[in-house]
Amino acid sequence: MNFEAKRCGVQFSPPSIVLIYENKSTNKLRKRIIPVRKYSKDSDYRKAAETLKNHPRHRDYLQSVSQSQLERLHIILRDHMQGLSLEQSLASFRLDPEQDLNKLDDDELARKKGKMDELFEKNRKRKDDPDFVYDVEVEFSANNQEKCSWDEESDDGF
Repeated sequence: MNFEAKRCGVQFSPPSIVLIYENKSTNKLRKRIIPVRKYSKDSDYRKAAETLKNHPRHRDYLQSVSQSQLERLHIILRDHMQGLSLEQSLASFRLDPEQDLNKLDDDELARKKGKMDELFEKNRKRKDDPDFVYDVEVEFSANNQEKCSWDEESDDGF
Protein backbone atom coordinates (compact mmCIF):
# COMPACT_ATOMS: atom_id res chain seq x y z
CA MET A 1 0.00 0.00 0.00
CA ASN A 2 1.60 3.24 -1.17
CA PHE A 3 -1.09 5.57 0.15
CA GLU A 4 -2.25 6.25 3.70
CA ALA A 5 -5.42 8.26 4.26
CA LYS A 6 -4.97 11.09 6.76
CA ARG A 7 -8.34 12.87 6.55
CA CYS A 8 -11.64 12.39 4.78
CA GLY A 9 -14.47 14.79 4.15
CA VAL A 10 -17.25 15.75 1.77
CA GLN A 11 -17.75 18.47 -0.77
CA PHE A 12 -21.38 19.30 -1.54
CA SER A 13 -21.04 20.94 -4.92
CA PRO A 14 -20.39 18.82 -6.87
CA PRO A 15 -21.01 15.87 -4.52
CA SER A 16 -17.55 14.46 -3.80
CA ILE A 17 -15.42 12.71 -1.23
CA VAL A 18 -12.31 14.70 -0.37
CA LEU A 19 -9.32 12.64 0.70
CA ILE A 20 -6.08 13.95 2.17
CA TYR A 21 -3.52 11.17 1.91
CA GLU A 22 0.19 10.60 2.27
CA ASN A 23 2.12 9.07 -0.57
CA LYS A 24 4.41 6.61 1.26
CA SER A 25 7.03 6.55 -1.47
CA THR A 26 7.51 10.35 -1.46
CA ASN A 27 6.26 11.16 2.07
CA LYS A 28 4.18 14.02 0.67
CA LEU A 29 0.60 14.93 1.51
CA ARG A 30 -1.79 15.08 -1.42
CA LYS A 31 -5.45 15.93 -1.88
CA ARG A 32 -7.76 13.84 -4.03
CA ILE A 33 -11.32 14.80 -4.86
CA ILE A 34 -13.38 11.75 -5.74
CA PRO A 35 -16.69 12.61 -7.45
CA VAL A 36 -19.75 10.69 -6.26
CA ARG A 37 -21.68 10.04 -9.45
CA LYS A 38 -25.24 8.79 -9.88
CA TYR A 39 -25.99 9.39 -6.19
CA SER A 40 -29.32 10.87 -5.18
CA LYS A 41 -31.28 11.50 -2.01
CA ASP A 42 -32.90 8.07 -2.44
CA SER A 43 -29.68 6.10 -3.06
CA ASP A 44 -28.46 3.30 -0.81
CA TYR A 45 -25.46 4.75 1.04
CA ARG A 46 -24.01 1.31 1.86
CA LYS A 47 -23.95 0.17 -1.74
CA ALA A 48 -22.59 3.53 -2.94
CA ALA A 49 -19.76 3.45 -0.36
CA GLU A 50 -18.88 -0.13 -1.25
CA THR A 51 -18.90 0.63 -4.97
CA LEU A 52 -16.65 3.63 -4.46
CA LYS A 53 -14.22 1.72 -2.23
CA ASN A 54 -13.92 -1.11 -4.77
CA HIS A 55 -13.69 1.13 -7.84
CA PRO A 56 -10.42 0.32 -9.66
CA ARG A 57 -9.53 4.00 -10.00
CA HIS A 58 -9.89 4.78 -6.26
CA ARG A 59 -9.20 1.41 -4.61
CA ASP A 60 -5.56 2.10 -3.70
CA TYR A 61 -6.37 5.49 -2.21
CA LEU A 62 -9.37 4.31 -0.16
CA GLN A 63 -7.82 1.07 1.12
CA SER A 64 -6.97 2.58 4.51
CA VAL A 65 -10.39 4.25 4.87
CA SER A 66 -12.94 2.14 6.75
CA GLN A 67 -16.20 1.14 5.12
CA SER A 68 -18.18 2.72 7.97
CA GLN A 69 -16.44 6.08 7.47
CA LEU A 70 -17.27 6.06 3.76
CA GLU A 71 -20.87 5.17 4.63
CA ARG A 72 -21.06 8.14 7.05
CA LEU A 73 -19.73 10.48 4.38
CA HIS A 74 -22.36 9.22 1.93
CA ILE A 75 -25.07 9.71 4.56
CA ILE A 76 -23.94 13.32 5.03
CA LEU A 77 -24.11 13.85 1.26
CA ARG A 78 -27.58 12.29 1.12
CA ASP A 79 -28.78 14.41 4.05
CA HIS A 80 -27.57 17.54 2.24
CA MET A 81 -29.50 16.48 -0.88
CA GLN A 82 -32.60 16.06 1.30
CA GLY A 83 -32.24 19.61 2.62
CA LEU A 84 -30.65 19.00 6.02
CA SER A 85 -27.84 21.25 7.19
CA LEU A 86 -24.41 19.88 8.00
CA GLU A 87 -25.03 20.47 11.72
CA GLN A 88 -28.29 18.52 11.64
CA SER A 89 -26.64 15.66 9.79
CA LEU A 90 -23.70 15.47 12.20
CA ALA A 91 -26.04 15.67 15.21
CA SER A 92 -27.75 12.49 14.04
CA PHE A 93 -24.49 10.59 14.66
CA ARG A 94 -24.01 11.79 18.25
CA LEU A 95 -24.76 9.36 21.04
CA ASP A 96 -27.03 10.37 23.91
CA PRO A 97 -27.11 7.79 26.72
CA GLU A 98 -30.59 8.95 27.74
CA GLN A 99 -32.09 8.53 24.26
CA ASP A 100 -34.51 5.64 23.72
CA LEU A 101 -33.16 3.84 20.67
CA ASN A 102 -36.40 1.84 20.33
CA LYS A 103 -38.15 4.99 19.10
CA LEU A 104 -35.76 5.64 16.18
CA ASP A 105 -36.41 4.75 12.57
CA ASP A 106 -34.14 2.24 10.84
CA ASP A 107 -31.88 4.85 9.25
CA GLU A 108 -31.24 6.76 12.48
CA LEU A 109 -30.73 3.52 14.39
CA ALA A 110 -28.15 2.39 11.83
CA ARG A 111 -26.28 5.68 12.34
CA LYS A 112 -26.23 5.26 16.12
CA LYS A 113 -25.14 1.62 15.87
CA GLY A 114 -22.36 2.56 13.48
CA LYS A 115 -21.08 5.15 15.95
CA MET A 116 -21.27 2.61 18.79
CA ASP A 117 -19.32 0.07 16.72
CA GLU A 118 -16.68 2.68 15.99
CA LEU A 119 -16.32 3.54 19.69
CA PHE A 120 -16.16 -0.15 20.60
CA GLU A 121 -13.34 -0.81 18.13
CA LYS A 122 -11.48 2.27 19.31
CA ASN A 123 -11.62 1.19 22.99
CA ARG A 124 -11.23 -2.53 22.40
CA LYS A 125 -8.27 -4.27 24.03
CA ARG A 126 -6.59 -6.96 21.95
CA LYS A 127 -4.28 -9.73 23.12
CA ASP A 128 -1.25 -8.03 21.60
CA ASP A 129 -1.92 -4.68 23.34
CA PRO A 130 0.67 -3.88 26.06
CA ASP A 131 -1.98 -3.17 28.73
CA PHE A 132 -4.11 -6.25 27.94
CA VAL A 133 -5.33 -8.20 30.99
CA TYR A 134 -7.00 -11.56 30.37
CA ASP A 135 -9.23 -11.89 33.43
CA VAL A 136 -10.39 -8.54 34.77
CA GLU A 137 -12.28 -8.65 38.05
CA VAL A 138 -14.26 -5.61 39.18
CA GLU A 139 -16.17 -5.37 42.44
CA PHE A 140 -19.19 -3.14 42.53
CA SER A 141 -20.40 -1.61 45.77
CA ALA A 142 -23.75 -2.90 46.99
CA ASN A 143 -25.11 0.56 47.86
CA ASN A 144 -25.02 1.71 44.20
CA GLN A 145 -27.08 -1.19 42.90
CA GLU A 146 -30.77 -0.79 42.18
CA LYS A 147 -33.24 -3.04 43.97
CA CYS A 148 -35.28 -5.29 41.72
CA SER A 149 -38.09 -7.59 42.71
CA TRP A 150 -36.40 -10.61 41.13
CA ASP A 151 -33.24 -9.95 43.20
CA GLU A 152 -35.01 -10.60 46.48
CA GLU A 153 -35.08 -14.04 48.05
CA SER A 154 -38.30 -15.92 47.53
CA ASP A 155 -39.97 -18.54 49.69
CA ASP A 156 -39.94 -21.05 46.84
CA GLY A 157 -36.41 -22.11 47.70
CA PHE A 158 -34.97 -21.26 44.30
